[in-house]
Amino acid sequence: MTTTCRAPHPLYGADQVQALDRRLMAEGMAGFELMQRAAQAAYAALRSRWPEAHRLSILCGGGNNAGDGYVMAALAAGDGLDVQLVALRDPATLSGDAARAYEMAWQAGLDVIEWRPETVINGDVVIDALLGTGATGEVREPLRSAIETLNATPRPVLAVDMPSGLSAQTGSIGGVAVQASLTVTFIADKFGLHTGASADHVGELRVETLGMTPHGHDDLVPLGELQAADMLQKAFPPRSRGSHKGDFGHVLVIGGGAGFGGAALMASEAALRSGAGKVSLATDAAHVAASLVRSPEVMARGVGKAEDIHALLDQANALVIGPGLGRQAWGHELWQAALAAGVPSVLDADALNWLSEEATNRRDDWVLTPHPGEAARLLGVSGAEIQADRRAAALALHERYGGSVVLKGAGTLIADADGVTVCPYGNPGMASGGMGDVLSGIVGALLAQGQTPGEAARHGVLLHALAGDAAAQDGGERGLVATDLASYVRAIANPRPFDAMR
Repeated sequence: MTTTCRAPHPLYGADQVQALDRRLMAEGMAGFELMQRAAQAAYAALRSRWPEAHRLSILCGGGNNAGDGYVMAALAAGDGLDVQLVALRDPATLSGDAARAYEMAWQAGLDVIEWRPETVINGDVVIDALLGTGATGEVREPLRSAIETLNATPRPVLAVDMPSGLSAQTGSIGGVAVQASLTVTFIADKFGLHTGASADHVGELRVETLGMTPHGHDDLVPLGELQAADMLQKAFPPRSRGSHKGDFGHVLVIGGGAGFGGAALMASEAALRSGAGKVSLATDAAHVAASLVRSPEVMARGVGKAEDIHALLDQANALVIGPGLGRQAWGHELWQAALAAGVPSVLDADALNWLSEEATNRRDDWVLTPHPGEAARLLGVSGAEIQADRRAAALALHERYGGSVVLKGAGTLIADADGVTVCPYGNPGMASGGMGDVLSGIVGALLAQGQTPGEAARHGVLLHALAGDAAAQDGGERGLVATDLASYVRAIANPRPFDAMR
């Protein structure tokens, strides 16, 4: 998914956007005028994106989303385009503004085809005006069959307001959802367009405010905020010329049990590349030689028991606990010692698995970085439940464990006492082993440099995602590996214009 919305901005849910609709109308904008504005904006986006299109297929359901589609049909007919207008609901049953919109299409000389499973969709571009923002739950027939047919067509699809079947609130799908090439959403941006299943359904995203100014919803508490690349410029100010390594913190990575040394090595290298002054690694002795070869700057120490890391814990400003830690007694002992030290920490991988099994107090000074499976174990639910409402899951993790929570995946979420932030960057090439270890090292380095857990989580996620995108841009997504990110992390973490990283 790509988006034209590069500035950080709030994200809202379906009920909030519908309240904004009513607010615009209360201020004097007629409902049908608002519908016309929406249709005109969507139609303009279509003509801009596909100027050579001469035939449109427009699928209309019921309610105002269908009304948008009927107005678009009238606009297209007025421009001399050939329009195939397919109704999933008898237009005679429409009411209010949607009925007026259908009348507008009828007066433009358009005939409506009743949807049937054998209907052939033949437009150069297909418009999805089936469900819209307010739809929830499972998609039922005949809409389900229509969406499946629409998804099977090789033609590009424009979704009006929301891809039908995708929840504006959560980003989950009701069994099936339209796979759009372009989504034009109205009034304000929606949370569900940026996380969960949205990555495979939204396509390019354009937000059309239709006259709603930002101050028009200042009193509404958004569901979250969308990050922007240039947020990192303030996070990484130029260093003083008189700086020394002690000014930038000491990270201790604890992990790398027997046979799992790579994860801890990647986390350590990422911490170095993210600007930590010093990085130590407490790992199985068998991995020390590999660490010296890979990153001689990392101060690797072979440890056999918890007592071996006490001196290292006393020196550290931040801990990264878990990469390759393992599920044996050795890892458990080190995990317990690390938590007892009370040092600001990042918990990843096996550290999260231990946390899910043993009761601990909430802490404000740690960052938890679970993927959906780990989040499910931490909350005692299924992975499907996590993905069904990722925002609720991230907030529940924060409520139970405190600190800042990074729920990884497409549209990574960061949740803490300041709310929820969504990262719109990253790419499918990052779905490979070790990416989470690199992220934990980055976040640990930012903690060691004095950022709060919330700042370290937000900035670390953004830095990690942008590095992944830069690496993919240079060499492609397929075959991208975690160690490819190191040099890009370093480049992005130094003050410079970020336009090139977008």
